[in-house]
Amino acid sequence: MTGVNQIRSTFVDFFAKNGHEHVPSSSLVPRNDPTLMFTTAGMVQFKNIFTGAETRPYKRAVTSQKCVRAGGKHNDLDNVGYTARHHTFFEMLGNFSFGDYFKELAIELAWNLVTKEYGLDKKKLYITVYHTDDEAFGIWKKLTGFADEKIIRIPTSDNFWAMGDTGPCGPCSEIFFDHGPKIPGGPPGSAEADGDRFIEIWNLVFMQYETLEGGERIDLPKPSIDTGMGLERISAVLQGTHDNYEIDLFKALIAASEEATGVKATGEHKASHRVIADHLRATSFLIADGVLPSNEGRGYVLRRIMRRAMRHAHLLGAREPLMYRLVPALVRQMGDTYTELVRAQPLITETLKHEETRFRKTLERGLVLLDEETSGLKKGATFSGATAFKLYDTYGFPLDLTQDALRARGIEVDTAGFSKAMEHQKEEARRAWKGSGEAATETIWFEVREQVGPTEFLGYETETAEGVVKTVIAGGKTAAALKMGEEGALVLNQTPFYGESGGQVGDQGVIKGPKGAIFRVTDTQKKVGDLFVHLGVVESGSFATGDAVELVVDHGRRSATRSNHSATHLLHEALREVLGTHVAQKGSLVSPDRLRFDFSHTKPMSPEEVARVEEIANTIIAQNAPVETRLMGLEDAMQSGAMALFGEKYGDEVRVVSMGLPQAGSNKAWSVELCGGTHVSRTGDIGLVHVIAESASAAGVRRIEALTGDGARAYLVAQEARVRELASLLRTKPEDVVDRVKQIVEERRQFERQLADAKRQIALGGGGNGAAGAEAPQAIRTIGQVKMLARTVQGLNPKDLRGLVDDGKKQVGSGIVAIVGITEDGKAGLAVGVTDDLTKSHSAVELVKVGAAALGGKGGGGRPDMAQAGGPDGSKAADALSAIEKALAG
Repeated sequence: MTGVNQIRSTFVDFFAKNGHEHVPSSSLVPRNDPTLMFTTAGMVQFKNIFTGAETRPYKRAVTSQKCVRAGGKHNDLDNVGYTARHHTFFEMLGNFSFGDYFKELAIELAWNLVTKEYGLDKKKLYITVYHTDDEAFGIWKKLTGFADEKIIRIPTSDNFWAMGDTGPCGPCSEIFFDHGPKIPGGPPGSAEADGDRFIEIWNLVFMQYETLEGGERIDLPKPSIDTGMGLERISAVLQGTHDNYEIDLFKALIAASEEATGVKATGEHKASHRVIADHLRATSFLIADGVLPSNEGRGYVLRRIMRRAMRHAHLLGAREPLMYRLVPALVRQMGDTYTELVRAQPLITETLKHEETRFRKTLERGLVLLDEETSGLKKGATFSGATAFKLYDTYGFPLDLTQDALRARGIEVDTAGFSKAMEHQKEEARRAWKGSGEAATETIWFEVREQVGPTEFLGYETETAEGVVKTVIAGGKTAAALKMGEEGALVLNQTPFYGESGGQVGDQGVIKGPKGAIFRVTDTQKKVGDLFVHLGVVESGSFATGDAVELVVDHGRRSATRSNHSATHLLHEALREVLGTHVAQKGSLVSPDRLRFDFSHTKPMSPEEVARVEEIANTIIAQNAPVETRLMGLEDAMQSGAMALFGEKYGDEVRVVSMGLPQAGSNKAWSVELCGGTHVSRTGDIGLVHVIAESASAAGVRRIEALTGDGARAYLVAQEARVRELASLLRTKPEDVVDRVKQIVEERRQFERQLADAKRQIALGGGGNGAAGAEAPQAIRTIGQVKMLARTVQGLNPKDLRGLVDDGKKQVGSGIVAIVGITEDGKAGLAVGVTDDLTKSHSAVELVKVGAAALGGKGGGGRPDMAQAGGPDGSKAADALSAIEKALAG
């Protein structure tokens, strides 16, 4: 039993057989401790259980926990590659008891594992206990039979663990392995303890006290156990080496590095290969857990780790990006245990390739400039901080790389001068902001951003997290606290709440503070690029700067919003497929209850086109294909065919969201877009998309509105209910409703035609007191040498007047026809016709203008033989006809 994977599984299986729940490793980004940058120990995910803030259905647990120590308090970065046991990423094996068993069983289990399961020689083992812990000493003495000198009492904090200045704490007991006299070093507690001969392989923490404010220490009501055994370290012992980098896992990764570079891992190149192997693990697991390289927070630490490895690849002579080519070797070694590596392999590969491609340009340019700037400096000199800042600010060459490159030459960097130049740049930025016109109205957010830094967004991976309140805003100003009933805003160091951007609305939810305090988040806004502002009201308690809080996003609202956002991507691509590639997004709204998508198109969509777009989108949804996110350079992303979102501002690095299976003959996902929003994990999570409206938004811009998931289903159910109700009213089956309505419409058209014909017959055939009304003049009379038919008709649609005039012309044979139609609302329409033989002497256009004036209207238009006009006053119908008669009389 020597392989790392077997050693890990043996540990887990041993404790599982002894009643422990196998709890999977938590994320490297702690969800329950905002004070930690990364998960640094196995107990982190159980912190709230130990403090009593959380309960779980088990009292015993075993884990193999992913850990990173490369930033903040726990930072081993600079030692990695040059020592036998320092790592940025490592696995911590651990067993835990939450108020169940205590020292006796914990010690017995540990001893049985290392001596029986792992088969370590008892003669090579040593034990340490806290110097006052007689109980642990006695248990070890009885179990092992060791002489007193092999159970060493340690009086320092090395053997007393505390969560902090207050809280749970207790003595420790450690198991050491003796690698033998060939390795320098002495036993624990001795002056030579820092050597490599005696190596701690397991630490048992007996959590039995609680430290109160003021330093008083009391017994815990339920003492607990927390242990930690480094997998790499115990693997080295079991594989007969004192060097962690000689175990099978690292040998495989270093062999892959050797093959890729063509350089053996010996001599001066030994450290570089080790750095690459270690940092490959750290970067890959961080990316898999949602951390992406940036210039702030966790992303900055990730970028530092990446660039350190990439610089060592450069030292090995690699002229092309190296790290991404080693990812398959890592997945082969660890992918079975940590399936997130397999899931995220495309993202890891793309991110490493992109970052190294960019960094190589920075590195080559920076090293040339650095050589030029330091050509006259000798060992012991100091490099100008202002020049170091210029390299950083203008050419993107990081300070730590400048220091690293000059350290080998014995040259220091003036870091104080660097900081002074950095502050000067910030002051210039502040002045520019205050003078930026409209943007100056939000100066407060710029000032907050300067004070507390950016907010780290955790919402791609989780909807709950813990954070620390950095700033409280009330009444548009910073405040000491927000109290119950007060509205305001909270800014935290990290958040799972999405801030409104890219068309997606901000998240809602709750922030839980000390002593039951509740802040109801009604909206989340993103200010000055990367500052997340939680707007809302305090429902209970109060919130102040420095408070540790729990953040919980409204899951239902986020899920619905996520589905709608992913659906906009599918609809966008479907529109391009149906209408043409000229379609481009011109705006969007993504909210929990609906989505709105504006796009370039010059004419309304037909119902068939809308139906086809919907059909295509639902086909992709039915594929239930994974939705993948990658980090790429903007130029690379655009060249790969990714579509940019309208109105978005992009940096050098962008998130590329892909969904839908590739079409035949293509290796690209069906939809590929640049997007910083939140999305479903698989297209099937959308459930259903249904377009409910298509309309004009602006000149050359159309808009569709749609529903997804439960909203779409509810809409369709309501529509079906309406159809059934309509079928009942029409006394037919739901499937026959359309035919029945068509029949009714046709019958109505026939009735309307018959009615219009009847009205025309009445209008032309009745007397002066008939349909024309009491005040109508004699129907046909002779004016001079011209016959004139003049009638007023009640309730006739103005569009029917032309037909009446044509019938009137036939009736008079030769002459003038003038008909006024009075509508139901009292307005009038006038039509005048002149038979063809009289058009040279009389104009229908001129005559209709005369009549229109009498009706209170203006103008009129048509041809010499037929013209129409209207007026607002139907009571003047007789006056209009009299005016036309006078015009004919001359």
